[in-house]
Amino acid sequence: MHTVTPSPTGRQITLRRGPVVAQIAQVGASLRDLEVGGVTIVPPYPLDAPTPACSGVVLAPWPNRVRDGIWQDGDTTRALAITEPALRNASHGLLRFTAYEIEQDTDATVTLRAQIVPQTGYPYLLDTAVEYALTADGIRVTHTLTNHSAHPAPVALGTHPFVTIGDVDPRELSLRIPAETYFETDERLLPIGESPVQGGVDLRAGRRLGDVTLDTGFATLHRDTDSRVRTTLTAPDGRAVTVWQGEGFDYIQAYTTTNYPGQSLALAVEPMTAPAEAFNSGRGLRHLAPGETWTLEWGITFD
Repeated sequence: MHTVTPSPTGRQITLRRGPVVAQIAQVGASLRDLEVGGVTIVPPYPLDAPTPACSGVVLAPWPNRVRDGIWQDGDTTRALAITEPALRNASHGLLRFTAYEIEQDTDATVTLRAQIVPQTGYPYLLDTAVEYALTADGIRVTHTLTNHSAHPAPVALGTHPFVTIGDVDPRELSLRIPAETYFETDERLLPIGESPVQGGVDLRAGRRLGDVTLDTGFATLHRDTDSRVRTTLTAPDGRAVTVWQGEGFDYIQAYTTTNYPGQSLALAVEPMTAPAEAFNSGRGLRHLAPGETWTLEWGITFD
């Protein structure tokens, strides 16, 4: 059942399945809280404040950054609104402050829908939906994007969940990302090259979270036999949160911050179909044909 509570992030939807409880915010379709067996694995944020640090929101029709908001759409140069003024970038798509339409399916699942309408810098009409479904050990998330434009629409998608193990000092958690390469960036956090992982960005064997500082894109990801990429955050006692991403999610952005409410150190693990600057580089960018639908999945588990 969803509870109507006045909030800058809109209605809050609570899902329950046995020991698994989640809360979804209407604005940005944000995964704002997730607990398994009483252990917090997605750190919540206050109801009386806007979404902090894009926590849990859907990033469409592009994740991450577009330099100066300028991109080349065929023969046409387009200009997006600058939403990261300090770095002069267009950041994280067009839906992060949108109040989605809510469809409650069951006590353990909910679907939220939002339309991207033609606007300055992006002249395409897309229907988007995200379904959150609780599982026995976490949550599965399914995204769909459908192009209702008369022409192919360039699209990419990401999501921005923060993860933790709530009864453990986050600095003592070990982060493992199965990536062979990472993106070097300039002072505006835009990619200027791709290199093999090394030092503090080589997370293949796991590194103590308190020893790394990240706002880093990763590529060349290892997929398991079920075609999923798995990023893990492991406690000293062996318990682990896993963020898995299905086919199509070929990139990860990892972001650490000491400014997340209620957390001494917070980590976002962001599955993405394309890296920063995809509207200009074309890397990972998909062109949806008129009427075409694209479906993607990712999720979080705790064991």
